[in-house]
Amino acid sequence: MTDTLQKFVFEDAYVRGELVDLSETWKQVQARRAYPQAVKTVLGEMLSAAALLSANLKFNGAIVMQIHGDGPVRLLVVECDSELNLRATAKLSSEETEIADDATLRQLVNAHGNGRFVITLDPKDKLPGQQAYQGIVPLDGDSVAAVIENYMLRSEQLDTKLWLAANDTVSRGLLLQKLPHDGGLAPSGANPDLEAWDRTVMLASTLKQEELLATDIETLMRRLFWEETIRIFDPRHPHFQCNCTREKVGNMLKMLGRDEIDSALAELGKLAIDCDFCGQHYEFDPVDCTQLFASDASVETMLPAGPAKH
Repeated sequence: MTDTLQKFVFEDAYVRGELVDLSETWKQVQARRAYPQAVKTVLGEMLSAAALLSANLKFNGAIVMQIHGDGPVRLLVVECDSELNLRATAKLSSEETEIADDATLRQLVNAHGNGRFVITLDPKDKLPGQQAYQGIVPLDGDSVAAVIENYMLRSEQLDTKLWLAANDTVSRGLLLQKLPHDGGLAPSGANPDLEAWDRTVMLASTLKQEELLATDIETLMRRLFWEETIRIFDPRHPHFQCNCTREKVGNMLKMLGRDEIDSALAELGKLAIDCDFCGQHYEFDPVDCTQLFASDASVETMLPAGPAKH
């Protein structure tokens, strides 16, 4: 089975859309770690949302979506790059925490009103001094779709509507976005349909979660917009991929500092780290950790000495 993201645009209208099916990618994410049912629902919805938003990235890099909270779930993270490589993970406050199957997003992460939503746009090949763009807003909405819609309207000034659904076997989503009249994909006709946005949103709003989960995206597009004139682009195929490496884990350890690493080695004998996204296991013994800091030490010895003090 191949996952599919289908982009389309409404002819003679300032509206574009996307449908995504991430069944195989979602299966790969769940194979790495077991989550309570309510957590799976939210994380699966975020997975489709990230793919839908990433499909319109204009740079070579990744979009990272995070929901932080103070409830039973402390962190939900989904990452999708411009090639539609996806990975996702969630961190619970405790593995023993009991979470109801029908727990809402607010119940999961916003127990005391301290939830926040973060989107990071991280270019792969940064220019000197260039930083990743990060937007942080309060958790405004009762669902993943509502949170992202509010973020896009306030931070990007883009009218965006999302319909998301996930269960044990499938993650799917639909995105509609109102294009600015002065750029982007302009209508091909001389008389653009200015009512198209309200009409297409109304049509898409007839879509129920059960229908979204049970229906392939080609059928959904035909069923929802059969009266509309739509231009369809070549489909893309998202898939699961984790970009963790031993070098990246080593750099993370270096950031902790030599003293903290030495203290941990004295207590544990070696350091064991498992990637939260894919479960890959990494081990660093005392020799490995010495080598991590050896390159920094050699650089220091090559630096010119400061002025002599008298």
